[in-house]
Amino acid sequence: MEFDKDLDARGLNCPLPILKAKKALAEMMSGEVLRVVATDSGSVRDFQAFAKQTGNQLLEQSESGQEFTFYMRRK
Repeated sequence: MEFDKDLDARGLNCPLPILKAKKALAEMMSGEVLRVVATDSGSVRDFQAFAKQTGNQLLEQSESGQEFTFYMRRK
């Protein structure tokens, strides 16, 4: 999937991946896509809740080994 901004949140524990994603999305234009790579297993639940609370769209999420990748579209 194509994305406009990349955020490496590997090694960060909750709530840092979400906080960094929130900051990155705030700097983006509406419709742009942010890719986040995290290693915190709790981030799967966190990003789903974050999308519902903020209105930003969680386009896709995947897991590869110990890494979780999220694609979010800025509202």
